[in-house]
Amino acid sequence: MLVRIAGGLLASKMVALFIGPAGMALTGNLRNFLTGLDSFSTLGFQNGIIKYTAQHANDEQKLYRTLATVFISIFFTILLLSSILLVLSGFWEEKIFGTGEYGWVFKVLAFSLPWYTGNLVFMAVLNGLGKYKQVIGINIWGNATGVLLSALMIWKLGITGALLGLIVYPALLFMFSFYLLYRTFPRFPFLRWKYFDRTILRGLFSYSQMSIISAILGPFVFLSIRNNLMENFSPSEAGFWESINRISVFYLMFSTTLLTVYFLPKLSTANSRDETRSIFLSYYKGIVPVFAAGLIAVYFLRHFIVQLLFSEEFMAMEGLFFWQLLGDFFKVCSLILGYELIAKKMTRSFIAFELVSFTILYVSSYFLIARYGSEGAVMAHTFTSLIFLILLLIFSRKKILPAFLNKPVINNGK
Repeated sequence: MLVRIAGGLLASKMVALFIGPAGMALTGNLRNFLTGLDSFSTLGFQNGIIKYTAQHANDEQKLYRTLATVFISIFFTILLLSSILLVLSGFWEEKIFGTGEYGWVFKVLAFSLPWYTGNLVFMAVLNGLGKYKQVIGINIWGNATGVLLSALMIWKLGITGALLGLIVYPALLFMFSFYLLYRTFPRFPFLRWKYFDRTILRGLFSYSQMSIISAILGPFVFLSIRNNLMENFSPSEAGFWESINRISVFYLMFSTTLLTVYFLPKLSTANSRDETRSIFLSYYKGIVPVFAAGLIAVYFLRHFIVQLLFSEEFMAMEGLFFWQLLGDFFKVCSLILGYELIAKKMTRSFIAFELVSFTILYVSSYFLIARYGSEGAVMAHTFTSLIFLILLLIFSRKKILPAFLNKPVINNGK
């Protein structure tokens, strides 16, 4: 994780030095597109893969049926999506970049998608199997290699290199994750049609509904915010907002990685409210205070951070830190509650929360940006994160309150 963060910081520095705030906004559009593509190419199965793999890790037949169903389904999905990217590259170019210069990006992506998606699936399987040390090793070596290559491409090719790096960098991790998974399952014995199970597929699709709704709404809302800033203020203003979000991604990676690798499998296998409550409590006592202290440090070091990670062109973004950091604190407090919805397949509740969250963000950012520019965008982030946290706390109150009051659970079977 530290290597990934260091690599991301280096890439951001290279983008800042060689293509400036406007280039940062452009790469942000591609990042949003790739985020949505992640969910579609994996059919939104990633969290489901972790859950089912963790559940069936000690039952070879059920595990084989799970893996076969996942791999076969995603293989045909990748073929379809790669064809769409290749044939409709001009359409995506217009929608994502609004210019006729970057159609090649989607053609390259079409051919790299199998490796890009393969890595996501392999990592989810390894997470589900509890191979935390191996996953960390993959991230260290893969990210180190990818970042060095990305930095070289940005240095030599400018914006072209930055866009290429976003595509090639994750695909490189495929080699590392493939090697480790092959060692775990020599010759992939589960890749047989006889193991394909439609019942498992239906279960996985409940996770698809959760992931796909985020994959559609997330990129749409963030692209709208970025384009709003570009059209009504300037590309640089959009670049400042993108840059503060990039910083946010780096420190949030600590929490999201821990949640995905450690807490999600734990929540998936928790069989009682007591177990779930204990997991919540360990998160709020162990992770949230450390994260809060880190946010305070980031705020007081903001001038130095901007100078270190970006350049003098980006100093105007100092005014965005307070609202961004406050919003991220609320977000981290709500993450474990959101992951509980995923772990327990509370599909309808998850979709409802996502719809409410993105609607609030879209509407509030529209009005606040008109008055405050990029600062309005981060104010909307804080407002949305606070409302989202309050709603989740109300929803999960029966599991949360007794944990902090040290009261025993009264399990009446509900």
